[in-house]
Amino acid sequence: MATKEFPLTPTPVTPVNTKYRKLQGLLPNPETVEQIERLRATEPLSMRGQPPIIWDKAQGFTVSDAYGNQWLDFSSGVLITNAGHSHPKVVAAIQEQLNHPLLTTYCFANQPRIDLAQKLTSVAPEGLNKVFLLSTGSEATECALKLMRTHGRKIKDDKSVIVSFDNAFHGRTMGSQMMGGMPAGKAWIRNLDPDMVQVPFPDDFRVTDISFSLFEKTLAEKGIAPARVAGVITETYQGVGPDFLPKQYAQDLRQWCDKNQALLCFDEVQAGFGRCGTLWGFELYEVTPDLFTMGKGFSSSLPISGVLGTDAVMDLYGPNEMTSTHSGNPICCAAALASLQAILDEGLVENSAKVGAVMNAELAKIQKEFLPHAGCHRGQGLVAGIQMVKPGTTEPDHEMAWQVINACFRKGLLMFAPVGVGGGCVKIAPPLCITQDAALEGCAVIRQALKEVC
Repeated sequence: MATKEFPLTPTPVTPVNTKYRKLQGLLPNPETVEQIERLRATEPLSMRGQPPIIWDKAQGFTVSDAYGNQWLDFSSGVLITNAGHSHPKVVAAIQEQLNHPLLTTYCFANQPRIDLAQKLTSVAPEGLNKVFLLSTGSEATECALKLMRTHGRKIKDDKSVIVSFDNAFHGRTMGSQMMGGMPAGKAWIRNLDPDMVQVPFPDDFRVTDISFSLFEKTLAEKGIAPARVAGVITETYQGVGPDFLPKQYAQDLRQWCDKNQALLCFDEVQAGFGRCGTLWGFELYEVTPDLFTMGKGFSSSLPISGVLGTDAVMDLYGPNEMTSTHSGNPICCAAALASLQAILDEGLVENSAKVGAVMNAELAKIQKEFLPHAGCHRGQGLVAGIQMVKPGTTEPDHEMAWQVINACFRKGLLMFAPVGVGGGCVKIAPPLCITQDAALEGCAVIRQALKEVC
């Protein structure tokens, strides 16, 4: 699917002036167009595709350009700013560390890394006692792949199969894309690892059979004996929806992994740090994984990710055998610790659950109003999605999803470009500090946009 670009032609917008949204004049204005064109001359084509705004400032749950326009943010960047944009505690922690001064330490210890590791393991489920800090979500899922396969091959040499799910997204590096369930994303690889296999995700919108028996049946059809499975990795929710596992399915999966000595890994890169209305998204299923990955909303700002797991999993490699150049960067660790502390101290997990329930109830009403173009709505906490489809089918309608997001952008509501299967999902993910009135205002803008394009 080719991603449609947002136009760079300056056109008038209807003025907007609310508590959270302010627009005037032309959008994008000539100055924005000039700067974006300068950027495009020096960056690859792949870096295009988002609404034409040059971020100048972002605070709480609003984003502003340098020309007096302000958007209510339903993107959190891309599910990054869980504690809110430019949270004062995060900014202060970064400034303090900058002034210390200490900017990098490679794998030598630093105090922010010590403090962050202690805090993370203190709020992780019992038994998950070790954390390896990295830089990006893809790096974390690559590490999880390495650990799952290493653990399996210690039991038996051919216990090397990694099971993931159709339509899964685990990153853009080679291993993470081979684990992913989107064929287009890994077409470039050519020589795919035959011991990485996908099974259907139990999404009741596009899959009729959501029983766990389909998991077992699919492995059998692919000729995969359970004894050969080293690990199963699943996004806590599939970002294409968001699509959540049925609770019983997740619990059956946990039991299956235990029975077959396979590790269970949840990819929490999008789901962690309060996004789903629980501190860790997998808490919704009442199961504990053997390891899980973290990223995106980890620091609400700077690049940091990680893998958190049991001693038996995390200690598979000896000294200097599993490291990363920027592991535990002191500035990133300081930001992450401040963000996590803010999320806990300010009740942002609870706010995600409370405001998210109101927001998702309203989005569910909106989706029903715009059937058959709006095929389904899914959401938990402060992550949601509306699937735009071609009427009478479950086939994604990328064009309509794009039009909805563009219309919202031109009304002062910011979301990133359509995602998901066929690019048909309007993804909604405001910072966790958002208020109920702001969330409902954003929903009202989505309703207005749908009226225009449906």
